[in-house]
Amino acid sequence: MIVLDTHIWFWWINQDRNSLGANRCELIADTTLIAVSAISCFEIAWLQHHQRISLPCSPKDWFDKALDQSGILLLPITPDIAARAVQLHEHHSDPQDRLIIATALEHDAKLMSDDSKFPKYQELEGRLLGRQ
Repeated sequence: MIVLDTHIWFWWINQDRNSLGANRCELIADTTLIAVSAISCFEIAWLQHHQRISLPCSPKDWFDKALDQSGILLLPITPDIAARAVQLHEHHSDPQDRLIIATALEHDAKLMSDDSKFPKYQELEGRLLGRQ
């Protein structure tokens, strides 16, 4: 399983192949199980509300396309994920990103992100699919 960071999910669904790059596009397309943390829905809605991204439709409709129609699995924030996110080192103060990291760790999954702070997490060694 690969867990996509929010920006990777946004690029994939909106077919922004330039931002993703050919290698990541191929990896996502060739992987059987792709997932996102439920916190990514909050991030997308928040970014849209604050006009930092533009969606072609309402967030609810975008989520339908980005989840149900895409085959991407939505992973809930469980108590174990919440506890693990709090216990991570303070490399990243953004709680959404900490929840995404904890989600990948709890599911023993790879994590695809462009976030420059993610490589600082030793827990992600061997799991992080960064810039390619």
